[in-house]
Amino acid sequence: MKLLYKTRGDGHDIEVYDTDEWYGEKGRFRLLQFSEEAVQGAVDLNHPERIMFEYPRAILHLMEWNNPAFEDVFIIGHGVGTISGHLSGKKMITAEVSPQIAEISRTYFGYSGDSVRIGDGRRTLEQQGDESFDYIVLDAFSDKGTPRHLISQEFFRLVRTKLNPGGIMLMNLTGKGGNDRLIQAVHTTLTSVFPHTEAFILPDKDVSSLKNMILAGSGRPIGFKARQMAGFTGTALPPGHILTD
Repeated sequence: MKLLYKTRGDGHDIEVYDTDEWYGEKGRFRLLQFSEEAVQGAVDLNHPERIMFEYPRAILHLMEWNNPAFEDVFIIGHGVGTISGHLSGKKMITAEVSPQIAEISRTYFGYSGDSVRIGDGRRTLEQQGDESFDYIVLDAFSDKGTPRHLISQEFFRLVRTKLNPGGIMLMNLTGKGGNDRLIQAVHTTLTSVFPHTEAFILPDKDVSSLKNMILAGSGRPIGFKARQMAGFTGTALPPGHILTD
């Protein structure tokens, strides 16, 4: 791998690499990585329109399936701008706490939109009007995982006030599925606010490894087409405790 750029922000290293291999596939790829942890964003330089990770493909399917005519989206966590870039024709606000990440997405990953607002996602959402959004997407990580103030009962209550009556909250998380006490708690907390929830997991042969998970909450039933979920499957989670501020 060839290091293109390195800086430090929000308590961890931020690195941009070029590589000629992606999970065994040969080509030209650019990666965003935090503190030598899992890759946070990627682009296929030969096919920049391609969505590299499964979770944004699954999230986009849920959005398009449940409300094909959706227009208004609020996203917390910008990364390299994969979801924001794919939804460039929509009315969008993307809250990103790191100005370095916002600049890297433009300089190294080709993001050209104007939806990004620098600041804490919860505080930015508080400033929006009630019932303003068809979808609110949480895709925010630090080296310590998803910030706790973005998975509390108080935060989910805020989210529900900002969604229109048929709106859906979609969350990208990492965890160990049904054996992960934090994921159980996040899901239980979500169900305490939204009458309809769904949980999806991206299976892995290593049962002990961290896996991508998507949680969804809404005031109405949430639909999906299994073959369009990019490998994610529905999963039942045991009850956990309620997370509060």
